[in-house]
Amino acid sequence: MTERTTKTNKHQVMIFLQGENYNKLKDLVEKRKISRFINELIEEKLQETEKKEKQKLRQQLIKDYQAVAHSQKRKAEDEIWDQTTADGLK
Repeated sequence: MTERTTKTNKHQVMIFLQGENYNKLKDLVEKRKISRFINELIEEKLQETEKKEKQKLRQQLIKDYQAVAHSQKRKAEDEIWDQTTADGLK
């Protein structure tokens, strides 16, 4: 899902890494590919965060829907509306 960016889509950012993290990173990734590696990590983290937020929203919607479905007052109002809208129809 990674899309290639054009030069106009790139932004230069200064970041600071802890010494130990930087040493591990430069041992793991080729010198000229660190930016790409970090960008891909950020993309993964953002996708993971977005997925968690969507799941959280989904759970809240389910919870709210269940609360409405179990509401006795709401059921009584629904019955009144069902009777009212059915008046005069055959």
